[in-house]
Amino acid sequence: MGELLDDLAAETASLEELLKPLSAADWERPTPAAGWAIRDQISHLAWFDDAASLAASDPVAYAELLAGFSSVDAVAAEARTLPATEVHAWFRTSRANCLRVCSTLDAKTRVPWFWLEMSAASFVTARLMETWAHGQDVADALGVTRAPTARLRHVASIGYRAKPYGFAVRRLPEPPQPVRVELTMPDGGPWTAGPAGAADVVRGPMLDFCLVVTQRVHLADTALEITGPAARAWMEIAQAFAGDPGEGRKPRSDR
Repeated sequence: MGELLDDLAAETASLEELLKPLSAADWERPTPAAGWAIRDQISHLAWFDDAASLAASDPVAYAELLAGFSSVDAVAAEARTLPATEVHAWFRTSRANCLRVCSTLDAKTRVPWFWLEMSAASFVTARLMETWAHGQDVADALGVTRAPTARLRHVASIGYRAKPYGFAVRRLPEPPQPVRVELTMPDGGPWTAGPAGAADVVRGPMLDFCLVVTQRVHLADTALEITGPAARAWMEIAQAFAGDPGEGRKPRSDR
């Protein structure tokens, strides 16, 4: 948990480096997520950090919050009444509180999350994944290229473990064949998941894999090598985040 929380704090600091210099006009810049500006990406993180803090500490208040939740777009729309400075302050406060609450949890403690339940370790990993993914939208809106870090291993891990969810949320049967993932980390080292010797394999840069499982890039625009029908079926619908199936991003050739 200590390592995960340190990496979540570091990912938060990385996002803050993008946010600190923004002008009021910059906060309204459109991001690749249709209809969402930078402000919407950050209010989304803030709202779900608040929800995460309640899920980990106050089940009654968490249940009340969920009862009033309708959609992520509704959350974003409601927050558009706030000045950008307040959205930023909200995120800073909610993230600090989330880090504090999660630091009190044992890694194996079960935490409710919408219609799922996960270990506290996976819970923190999910917050890191969300921070990185929405941070990518902010970076894209600003035309900034972020240097990938070893923290991507957490995103890759939750992306791999969410493989069954991508099929279940679409009510599709998951192929029975196992899939092996063999990725190259940003420092050039190897990272693997899944049974060795599996016929179905996903190979390539860890960054590309993470962009696909968070639906920040179309599979066709990556250097990933997909071998086998089960691997192909998974990567075409991969979804590391909870919630309704995302629409994903269009290939560059279709934009």
